[in-house]
Amino acid sequence: MAHRSAAHRSAEMNACIASCSACHGICVETIAHCLVRGGPHATPNHLGLLQVCADMSGVAADALRHGIDEHIHTCRACAAVAFACAESCESVGSDAEMELCIEACRRCAEDCLRMTA
Repeated sequence: MAHRSAAHRSAEMNACIASCSACHGICVETIAHCLVRGGPHATPNHLGLLQVCADMSGVAADALRHGIDEHIHTCRACAAVAFACAESCESVGSDAEMELCIEACRRCAEDCLRMTA
């Protein structure tokens, strides 16, 4: 496997790994927050999107860490899901926790799009 250490990756790749990793963690935390809030925050579609976003951002970060050329595909999919997750978080109503998730998802999506160029 072509694993590359942080020192051997571009600054852009390292930034994407960091934003994807942050997105993963924040989406997982936001699921718990949404379950407590209930109502529109706890709909199956919204919670499912948060979970898939957490999963995809983790996969995209791992693909970049491994240094595989196919990271382009995982990053493209992650960007689409992360943008959708940010929109979903906005639509259910934001508070401080939701704003963190919206920010993290957008940053992840934008960084992933740069990886596909």
